[in-house]
Amino acid sequence: MKLSFPFLLLATSLVAAPDAKREQNTVVLDANAVANLRLEFASAEPRPFEETAFALGRLESRPGATAAVSSRISGRVVALAATLGESVKADSEIVRVESRQAGDPPPVIALRAPLSGVVTALDVHLGDPVEPDAALLEITDLSEVHAVARVPEAVAGRLRVGETKARIRLTAFPGEVLTGELVRLGSEADAASGTLAAHFRVPNPDGRLRPGLRAEFALILSSRADVLSVPREAVQGEGTAPRVVFTKDFELPGAFVKTPVVLGATNDRYVEIVSGIFPGDEVVTRGAYSLSFAGGGGVSLKEALDAAHGHEHAADGGELPKGGAAATSAATDDHGHAHDEAEHAGHPERPWQIATGVLALIALALALTRRSTSNRKET
Repeated sequence: MKLSFPFLLLATSLVAAPDAKREQNTVVLDANAVANLRLEFASAEPRPFEETAFALGRLESRPGATAAVSSRISGRVVALAATLGESVKADSEIVRVESRQAGDPPPVIALRAPLSGVVTALDVHLGDPVEPDAALLEITDLSEVHAVARVPEAVAGRLRVGETKARIRLTAFPGEVLTGELVRLGSEADAASGTLAAHFRVPNPDGRLRPGLRAEFALILSSRADVLSVPREAVQGEGTAPRVVFTKDFELPGAFVKTPVVLGATNDRYVEIVSGIFPGDEVVTRGAYSLSFAGGGGVSLKEALDAAHGHEHAADGGELPKGGAAATSAATDDHGHAHDEAEHAGHPERPWQIATGVLALIALALALTRRSTSNRKET
């Protein structure tokens, strides 16, 4: 039996590869580094997955929600109890107009708010002359507003009044998501932009949403059940680069494994995972981009495993015989077999054990070869 050097090299590289790959793809951080990155996590879970389309638009007041206030007589403004942007109650007195008719004093009439809302237009000041044909101010009921999306023609045909919903994000309120229901489609498309106006009803009980605010829409077109997915911010990589996520190590605190994934569909919140991770895996969301450049947190994979398991490990994270590196030679007999059976039982598939077994077989084969050669010479 003759074993060549290339065979020995191949056997050694095959044994060493798993631990080398593990070390390369594992980022280990100390507590301070984790805190500084302000990492947040989410579970990979089967969840309803929605197909969405993106659109831009703005908020508008509801049709019929604006009322004008005007005087029935000619005169001048002698009292003004409203300012632009102020909220007023229905039937509250907001303007007093002194008549031009003769009298001592001249007759004065009070103008009251026709509805509750916000003063959205104010065209007079104290002392201004007024005429019956001119509106003095406008009041708009903003308890509900319309978010109007400019929807591409290719998407507009899939929208259904009373059924289609949208998630709406406003530049004025970052981080918040509103929900709107489609109540009306525009009567004609805009020829220049190739879009159609879609009106979504949005409740506004506190009155903070104002007409004109810029909005971004995720139009929900369809939904599938039980799709394994993760938040979009968990996925790293661009262009032709492989997409990866960072998952929490199951047993090692502060360790995160860079894991390649195959992606499916993407919507405004989640990315479908075709393969690479499993339900229940915890992935890094906030801080995942920064984690791509981490790894210098002051803790090596060996140090972290030593602290977690209470015994010494090899530099690449592999297991050492009980007693650490100093006991490596003492832990094997003349044939290279390990004697620490408790260590074997605790970690039956550690790469160092595979290496020991391969080397033992090689040593035995060499011994048999020498013995066979010696016997032939004697005869």
